[in-house]
Amino acid sequence: MLVNIEHIVAIAGGIIVAVVSAIALKNDWNSTGVDNAVFKLMLGLLCVGAVVAILAGAGVLGHFPTDGAA
Repeated sequence: MLVNIEHIVAIAGGIIVAVVSAIALKNDWNSTGVDNAVFKLMLGLLCVGAVVAILAGAGVLGHFPTDGAA
């Protein structure tokens, strides 16, 4: 039961972070300058991390064999 709540919160949080960072990246896309380029890179990485969190919460990532295979 507690695991299901944790997965739901991870998926919901990941969706919120991915949408907000994608919107911020879209709005800041035409800006120029080195500091703005770094900001765009950070927003892109944040969006990728949020997608990874969504996939982990959905159970797509994080399943590894436990049968002792090396």
